[in-house]
Amino acid sequence: MGKKKKPFLGMPAPLGYVPGLGRGATGFTTRSDIGPARDANDPVDDRHAPPGKRTVGDQMKKNQDDDDEDLNDTNYDEFNGYAGSLFSSGPYEKDDEEADAIYAALDKRMDERRKERRELREKEEIEKYRMERPKIQQQFSDLKRKLAEVSEEEWLSIPEVGDARNKRQRNPRYEKLTPVPDSFFSKHLQTGENHTTVDPLQGLGGLNTPYPGSMTPGLMTPGTGELDMRKIGQARNTLMDMRLSQVSDSVSGQTVVDPKGYLTDLNSMIPTHGGDISDIKKARLLLKSVRETNPHHPPAWIASARLEEVTGKLQVARNLIMKGTEMCPKSEDVWLEAARLQPGDTAKAVVAQAVRHLPQSVRIYIRAAELETDVRAKKRVLRKALENVSKSVRLWKTAVELEEPEDARIMLSRAVECCPTSVELWLALARLETYENARRVLNKARENIPTDRHIWITAAKLEEANGNTQMVDKIIDRAITSLHANGVEINREQWIQDAEECDKAGSVATCQAVIRAVIGIGIEEEDRKHTWMEDAESCVAHGALECARAIYAHALQVFPSKKSVWLRAAYFEKNNGTRESLEALLQRAVAHCPKAEVLWLMGAKSKWLAEDVPAARSILALAFQANPNSEEIWLAAVKLESENNEYERARRLLAKARSSAPTARVFMKSVKLEWVLGNIEAAQELCTEALKHYEDFPKLWMMRGQIEEQCENMDKAREAYNQGLKKCPHSVALWLLLSHLEERVGQLTRARAILEKARLKNPQNMYTQKGHFQLLSFCLILNFTPLPDSSSKGILWAEAVFLEARPQRKTKSVDALKKCEHDPHVLLAVAKLFWSERKITKAREWFLKTVKIEPDLGDAWALFYKFELQHGTEEQQEEVRKRCENAEPRHGELWCAESKHVLNWQKKTGEILALVASKIKNTF
Repeated sequence: MGKKKKPFLGMPAPLGYVPGLGRGATGFTTRSDIGPARDANDPVDDRHAPPGKRTVGDQMKKNQDDDDEDLNDTNYDEFNGYAGSLFSSGPYEKDDEEADAIYAALDKRMDERRKERRELREKEEIEKYRMERPKIQQQFSDLKRKLAEVSEEEWLSIPEVGDARNKRQRNPRYEKLTPVPDSFFSKHLQTGENHTTVDPLQGLGGLNTPYPGSMTPGLMTPGTGELDMRKIGQARNTLMDMRLSQVSDSVSGQTVVDPKGYLTDLNSMIPTHGGDISDIKKARLLLKSVRETNPHHPPAWIASARLEEVTGKLQVARNLIMKGTEMCPKSEDVWLEAARLQPGDTAKAVVAQAVRHLPQSVRIYIRAAELETDVRAKKRVLRKALENVSKSVRLWKTAVELEEPEDARIMLSRAVECCPTSVELWLALARLETYENARRVLNKARENIPTDRHIWITAAKLEEANGNTQMVDKIIDRAITSLHANGVEINREQWIQDAEECDKAGSVATCQAVIRAVIGIGIEEEDRKHTWMEDAESCVAHGALECARAIYAHALQVFPSKKSVWLRAAYFEKNNGTRESLEALLQRAVAHCPKAEVLWLMGAKSKWLAEDVPAARSILALAFQANPNSEEIWLAAVKLESENNEYERARRLLAKARSSAPTARVFMKSVKLEWVLGNIEAAQELCTEALKHYEDFPKLWMMRGQIEEQCENMDKAREAYNQGLKKCPHSVALWLLLSHLEERVGQLTRARAILEKARLKNPQNMYTQKGHFQLLSFCLILNFTPLPDSSSKGILWAEAVFLEARPQRKTKSVDALKKCEHDPHVLLAVAKLFWSERKITKAREWFLKTVKIEPDLGDAWALFYKFELQHGTEEQQEEVRKRCENAEPRHGELWCAESKHVLNWQKKTGEILALVASKIKNTF
């Protein structure tokens, strides 16, 4: 009967159980506790241990390293703790490996999210670093680019840099090589031999020379002791050929530089292609693959040769392209590329070979002619080409250009037989023939090419050149009919272009006939007037004045009663024609439009400017008959008489006008005439009478106040201005005259109050004026913000530019241009700014812009003239004066102050221009 088994056997020990602790058996260690003894190189039990832990010695080392962990206070961080891993001594299990993989994936994901930002930041830091510390190459890049503009003379004139070498290095003695005579070779041939054995027959006299014929065959003929002179000559020739081939490494010809040193320098230089070396290698590899895959593909060979050319390997490029000619003998492009890469004579040989393979190629023949330097050789090549390719227009044209006129005519006769459809050849032959023969040639050309308009136009020009102008219209009409019959669409724009070319060539009748024939084709009836006016302006812009004149003439025939068309034609003649043509046109105009006052006045003014006063009077008399009681014609007649000092006739005319056509302007001119003639009492009476009828006409109040001011009656003048302001409270000029009056008498406070009151009455217009003293200028310009959104904005911006300090003026002018880009006052301010900075060219450009945009602004002309007086030539000053006289400006603060002054009433525009310019001070 067995013993009863203990219940605890086979069960796991309780937590914290130590065997033998109860009987005190814990103070010794047995072999079973530490395991069997092992060598350091024995493998560990774990078959899957990582590298570095597969032997017992490796694990012992690891344990020692773990025990040596630095726990010093200097190695402690409040956030990270001690340096190193806290769990490095523990076992590395599979769950640890999975955790590390997850963390690594997270880190990679976060790194990818921040990658773009990080790379952008790094790029900005690198760019900032490069800007702060640029490379020497970057610092001199702009200077390197400018080397392309250096001419050969400038390059040669650059002084040589100093040489720091010593005298012997700076001035080396050239090695003198004297050709050795052949007798020297034959004499010392045997003495120069080396022997490694001793002849036993030698005596006491030393070593003897071997007998002739015992040497190894070399330069000596076998079996003899004589020198082979033929081989020496061949060796010399071979050496010379090698040197010459090295020197002549150029496409255009031979160089005369030292080949060894120059080629060494070239090999050390970076290629000028601007690409990366790796890119070149890739391109070379790809092109090689293309050539091998499809050796009969011409672009592959051309691209390969050009790649080698740009990388500096010219000989390799030549070899490649010649290989390409062998693989693609029927390709024009390959042969032309080969001829381009080869030097002179070799290129000719290449082209000759190309002609044998492609006898019908025009481009190869042209290239062969270009390679020849002698004209006779060129002619010979082209004639040979025409024998093979007689249908080529390009070859015929090139060959004809090299011939004399007589030979060219003969050659063109043959050319039109071979190429009957070439318009250029027919026209060239017609130009070289006589009149009768040219007519026959053009008739043949029309038979062969019935659809080309240039032949018809050339025929018309031929007839005009020989005086048969009556045939021109017939030819052009027949041309339109024939082209229509042959199904050709008449392109109006192309025909007008041809007419402009005829105009520039001097064929006036032809250009006018073309315009008359095609001007109405393809236009709707309601669009005719607008389209024709645009066509005329386009012709004027292109310089074809006769075409524009023909268009206006045709438009006037179609619209004889249109005043606007007559006016446009009159202005065209005034700007581009003669006085006679203008007067003839105006006579026809007033016959068709007798109610158009402006046409009568233009005719009278033209006669007056020509100093033909009786003719001007007769024109105005006719105008009176056609337009009775016309204010404009009355005033024009008065001006004509007063300008010619016929004051009594002017008075009678004004009296008659006041009785038959009483208007405010007629009364004003009556007062003005008496005032300027010194009849103050008569002027005052007329003014009083006029104000009874036209009390709301502000200019009459102004004249009344100015007359009183001239008589020093300040109280009466103030009263006149105040009465006028009651009737005309929105007249800015009246407010300003009243403020100027108070300023003159020293009442600045009252003047300021008047301007403030005027500003309240006229919130927009008062911004356009400025005071004539500093205080009012400051009040009006600086205190009135924001600037009003009206046409007066430009004046204020112009004033604001010069109220700034000098350093801020340019910035202010830029702001002004942004706000008022095309305002003449702003443009004028910019011109003055450049003038003040002594930028003469720019100032002149801005003055020209100003007077082009607003030619009626007299202040701009006066400042421009003042500028040219200081910085321009006499021709430039005269040009400005003439342009101002043609523009006849009437506005501008400075201009009106002089032009409307009583003492200057008879002065011309040029005189007023000089007067205003003399009073301008360069205060800016």
